Amino acid sequence: MTDSLKVVPSEDEVRTGVTATAGIATGLANVLADTYRLLFKTHGYHWNVEGPLFYSIHKLTEEQYEDMFAAADELAERIRALGHLAPIRMAEIVERSVIEDPTEMPSAGRMVEDLARDHERVAHRLHALIKLSEDERDDVTADLAVERSAFHEKAAWMLRAIAAQ
Repeated sequence: MTDSLKVVPSEDEVRTGVTATAGIATGLANVLADTYRLLFKTHGYHWNVEGPLFYSIHKLTEEQYEDMFAAADELAERIRALGHLAPIRMAEIVERSVIEDPTEMPSAGRMVEDLARDHERVAHRLHALIKLSEDERDDVTADLAVERSAFHEKAAWMLRAIAAQ
């Protein structure tokens, strides 16, 4: 193995004026964990949904998991830009996340309701990250968190609209 392949990632001090990067990186890692868990759940529901609203739910969940897949990269790269390491173990993703796995295969209606609740939970965590980022003068993370919160709030609204009686 060449020397260039022996480099092990490490945390670095970043001097951009952002204070308390560790707390912000923790918040980002939590949102990254939620994003991965919700992405996986959304994809699972996408594969298994059935019923009269199959096509609508199938297409909406596809748009949502594709967005979350791209967002995961942005979140991890922001953690790295702050000088911290992004999560590397699936166990850490599960441990950090507030998203829970279904205990049994839900109906299409329950899938939609479950996903809407999960998107709301992630938006709530993002609101806390926005506040923390603003308090620590990290406008870049605050902007990213605002963008992600807007996505999750819109996703929850769309899913609730499908489930409306």
